[in-house]
Amino acid sequence: MKNKTEIVTIFTRKTLGLTLVLSAAALAFAQEKAGVSGIIVNKKNQPVPYASVTFSNKANKTLSDAVLTDEKGQYQLQLMPGDYDITVEAIDYKKTVVSKNIAKAGNIGALSIEAEATSTVDGKTKEIQGVVITASATKAYKVELDKKTYDPSQDIVSKGGNLQDVLTNVPSVSVDTDGTVSMRGNSNVKFLINGKPSSLLGIDDGANALQSIPADQIERIEVITNPSSKFEASGTAGILNIILKKDKKMGFNGSVTGTLGYLPRTNLNANLNWRKGNWTWFLNGGGGYQKNESTMKNTTTRKDDIGSLASTAFPFTQYSQQNGKTTRESDTYNVTAGFTHDFSDKTSINFSGMIRSFDTDQTGINTYNERLYKDASTVNDVVRERNSFGNNKNLATQFDLGLDQKIGDNGQLLSASASYQTNKTDGTNQIVQRTFINNLLQPTGTINNVSTDSKTDTFIGKIDYELPIGEKSKLEAGARYDYNRNTYDYFVDQSNNGQPSFTRFDFTSNTVYSENILGVYAQFKSKIGEKFAYQLGLRSETSKIDVNFQNYDVNGNPANTPEVNKNYTKFFPSVFLSYDLAKNNQILLNYSRRINRPRAFSLIPFMSFDDDRNYFRGNPDLNPTYENSFELGYNLSNKKITFNPTLYFKKSEDEQNRYQYIDETGAVNTMPFNVGTETNYGLDLNGTYDPYSWWKIMLSADLYGYKNTGSFNLFPDNPRTVNDFSGSGFSYRIRFNNTFKPTKNLSLQIQSFYRAAEKTAMNNRKAMYGIDLGVSQTIWKGNGIIGFNIRDIFNTRKMKNFSDNAQFTREMEMQWQPRQFALSFTYKFKQGEKIDAKPKMKKDINSNTKGDEEQGGPM
Repeated sequence: MKNKTEIVTIFTRKTLGLTLVLSAAALAFAQEKAGVSGIIVNKKNQPVPYASVTFSNKANKTLSDAVLTDEKGQYQLQLMPGDYDITVEAIDYKKTVVSKNIAKAGNIGALSIEAEATSTVDGKTKEIQGVVITASATKAYKVELDKKTYDPSQDIVSKGGNLQDVLTNVPSVSVDTDGTVSMRGNSNVKFLINGKPSSLLGIDDGANALQSIPADQIERIEVITNPSSKFEASGTAGILNIILKKDKKMGFNGSVTGTLGYLPRTNLNANLNWRKGNWTWFLNGGGGYQKNESTMKNTTTRKDDIGSLASTAFPFTQYSQQNGKTTRESDTYNVTAGFTHDFSDKTSINFSGMIRSFDTDQTGINTYNERLYKDASTVNDVVRERNSFGNNKNLATQFDLGLDQKIGDNGQLLSASASYQTNKTDGTNQIVQRTFINNLLQPTGTINNVSTDSKTDTFIGKIDYELPIGEKSKLEAGARYDYNRNTYDYFVDQSNNGQPSFTRFDFTSNTVYSENILGVYAQFKSKIGEKFAYQLGLRSETSKIDVNFQNYDVNGNPANTPEVNKNYTKFFPSVFLSYDLAKNNQILLNYSRRINRPRAFSLIPFMSFDDDRNYFRGNPDLNPTYENSFELGYNLSNKKITFNPTLYFKKSEDEQNRYQYIDETGAVNTMPFNVGTETNYGLDLNGTYDPYSWWKIMLSADLYGYKNTGSFNLFPDNPRTVNDFSGSGFSYRIRFNNTFKPTKNLSLQIQSFYRAAEKTAMNNRKAMYGIDLGVSQTIWKGNGIIGFNIRDIFNTRKMKNFSDNAQFTREMEMQWQPRQFALSFTYKFKQGEKIDAKPKMKKDINSNTKGDEEQGGPM
């Protein structure tokens, strides 16, 4: 004990001594710095607010620093004495560099900068001596060569909302009432966060995942409808890249947003950034409470002739009407933090970590009104109450590390990154069922306890290389390795009439799904003359998928379930062509081949238990779907108008369709199978128009045709169980937004959408429409924003569908959430114009400037 005390004493003394030494050194170092101040003015001696002033120490780059001027054009900072190059940049002004010796504290006086000859104040992006500077009055929707970019900061209706709210207004994107996201009608969307797949948007999390990312933390959303070979090949619909905020303003700045709403919703989120010298730090985080109420109506009518049924078919449920209401109350928390450090002008690293959790209590109240034939001549009215009480906990983490290394001085760039992600979900659900026959309670009550545990571990390693060739060409190549391991444990027990519970082995199972994908790509881009550009790419992906199942017989003994192994290598070419008709006037033609790999839950051949009138089970023999996609686009952009029509044609092979049949208990069973082809073609029209400075219009329309082929029968001897997936027709989706600015600080926004009906051989999806309203008031000289919004003003956002096959008809209506409204307040501190401290060079064919895994189409 004495030795331990001596060790602790020595350690304490050493630590205290080291702390004093470091504190003294830091104090001495701080005392050596000099307080420097000044003012930036124009040639008319007027102050220039929010100018970027960078002091570069000629002898030691680590002593460099930067600052933004305030509203009066003044600035102040602490610097070590020495010789400095002072660089001043501001919107509508030429970049200015002067040299000064800082010998002591004091005011260095006024620095004068010259206005650009072509300077305007219309808020457009301008290129000034190689520097790209963006003013605050940006357009919400922008068309780039390889993608469309949506800026949610212009979306007043989504203020205080979440990612799902933002996606409902993104061009070419649709969000169903149950949270399903699709692009041009295809739900096989690949989500990325900051250019990488993310555990924060796990497949099994559904709408909960979309609602856990606050709108205030989203910088922009990139819509990539036809990705190049540089991207992974999965996602036949395309890619949605969610870019989270990492501000590049100098010094410390950020914002805090609080939201109150109904149905009850409370959120508090903060975005904090600090940039000094060669370090950039960011921290985004927050949490909140949200309540959702969804309703569902299902009416299933069987077509069987009661009089011709065999005696073994009874009791027979001929009609079932389900009325359900589900209430979810969720506590959600998330935090994202990271940094970027520039070791030199050629070497930089970045690191970030994300943690997201949600805890959801769910109550489902379901009533089934059914017509039950005891025999061909005896019919009973049956009412079943099936109520569920559950909890779902989720924790997702992601850690990313990246390195960018420029090689030589001709634009070569080597980028490497690694990402480790986890996603764990634990769920419990108790289902209580009571049955009434002819208004009499039956002694057949049951209680089931359902336990679900799932975990996903993901590792992604990636390396990319860029080699400029001459002034107009570039070769890009890279490799990527993805490893995913998913475990699913599903357990069900049952108690009848208060008796001891027993395990339902017919529903209990364990599954391990592992996926290894190695992708290698190369693409070459170049220009011919000044107007025509092309890019040719080829990607190879080798996939190794293993699925191990374990289920049990009625006695609890492990059943002999075969292991599923899938190994294949496929090639995915891409071609991008562009021709400049004039400045900001361009024609684009591209082609790519994509893959839709079956998701893990689509391969698990075991039924879920939540609804005993609707069962879903996977198909371990399900294969990928392949799609060829063509696009011909035109882009026109000027001060008032952005016009971007795109003709597209997509055809898929081995389409994954959902086959349905009714079993002997009257339940609808659903299984996926590879059946037939699907062809989609249409005109995707997006544009903006600013008729006046106070009125902005954004239109997004998808006019499309479809043709599906294929039929399937799991029971060939029974013609009544055949499913016909064929069908053709024409439909459309329209989104129309108007933003009004009656005063300098007040904005009003009306968003509306209409989705027309769509019909195939078995399904008739009804039309749907909705209108949202948002109001925003800026206060406190731009530092505060009050927002108010109402989503689904007329409570019409309901999904309706009618199904008709040889066995039964089904009419379905679903509303994920009713009308909602919210009041939000945002406070910004130390805000200036968005100016990069390190100027971006003008983007040319040899540019190393990248987005977050930028597609890199032809220039």
